[in-house]
Amino acid sequence: MITPGLVSVSFRKLSPAEIIALVKQAGLAGIEWGGDIHVPHGDVARAKEVRQQTQDAGLRALAYGSYYRVSGDKPFEPVLDCAVALGVPVIRVWAGSVGSAQATPAQRAAVIADSNRIADCAAQAGIRVAYEFHNGTLTDTDESAQQLLREVPHPNLLTLWQPRPERAVADNLASLRGVLPRLAHVHVYHWTTERRPLAEGIENWRQYFQLLQCAALLEFVVNDDPQNFLRDAATLLSAIPK
Repeated sequence: MITPGLVSVSFRKLSPAEIIALVKQAGLAGIEWGGDIHVPHGDVARAKEVRQQTQDAGLRALAYGSYYRVSGDKPFEPVLDCAVALGVPVIRVWAGSVGSAQATPAQRAAVIADSNRIADCAAQAGIRVAYEFHNGTLTDTDESAQQLLREVPHPNLLTLWQPRPERAVADNLASLRGVLPRLAHVHVYHWTTERRPLAEGIENWRQYFQLLQCAALLEFVVNDDPQNFLRDAATLLSAIPK
């Protein structure tokens, strides 16, 4: 089953209440709450408030987009405290601060060690950890991402996935299949050299959805416009297999 939702940082200028209202209007099921604006690290009171608001609207807190940099200089404990207070099943983190081509063996080893540490910590709270699939980190290529998952075989450590706009659909499908056994959820968008309406790329997403049983979260829309989000949300819902 695919669970449709929104990444809250798509609308950093909106309040949690405004985002909840939009997601409810769109008919989506839940929200990944961001740790940079909407639920800052360590603000447990805010996390509890947002959790209650989300639940009162009949929605689910699907993940915590923490922006925690694995092996960085920020503590993980405030991140975990907020994730617990939000009641999310997954914490999204970034796999280090350098790309795979630039990373030294020591930097890669530090990411591996910290990944195991935070996966252990989160497991004690019944929460999983998932890497962002992103440039400038150790998940910037399929090869490096899959290698990192082999290097951290922790059962509580997963990854996200998102298509690369410059690649053919067949290549993105191969990429998705490569991480499918450790997939937490996917970020949904359609970009070329700029953000485009999801409808223009929905036939690609129909193929990706055939492989998925997870949350599919809209991330960013044209001009950060709520009306464009509502259109993209309707497109997403129309494409999810029944």
